[in-house]
Amino acid sequence: MEKLMHNINMFDREDQLNLDGFEGSGADWLNQYKPYIMNTDKVTICSPHKVFGPENNDLVLQLRKQKIDKVILGGMSGNLCVESHMRELLECGFEVAVVGDATASAKLPHLDGDQAAQTNYAMMASEVYTTNELEEILEARQILAEE
Repeated sequence: MEKLMHNINMFDREDQLNLDGFEGSGADWLNQYKPYIMNTDKVTICSPHKVFGPENNDLVLQLRKQKIDKVILGGMSGNLCVESHMRELLECGFEVAVVGDATASAKLPHLDGDQAAQTNYAMMASEVYTTNELEEILEARQILAEE
């Protein structure tokens, strides 16, 4: 999968410190999420991970500096990156919830990455939510506020 992702230029950037060409690239954020991600009062962007998990970036450091001990994960690739992040964060003592229907994984002949990921989320994550369940919980706790 890693070789395939490199072959199709998934997440490629010219340079980590240069934003030229970032907009609309495979490394850019989806437009519907940009208003949330670019809210620098509430969001810290850490350096990108290099293979599948966060072991080679500053995610754990950034979370600990902000005294965050609960993490909610979603994204792609579910059976590689999301699962690796979940495992490492759990090993580092974080409480980790996964939004199972907010992940995506490759499906190849005789290989279903999503099925593998969903099984492991259920076996390891602190909680597994659907997007609707998490939205209801966050709204009830007034964490998800209209802006």
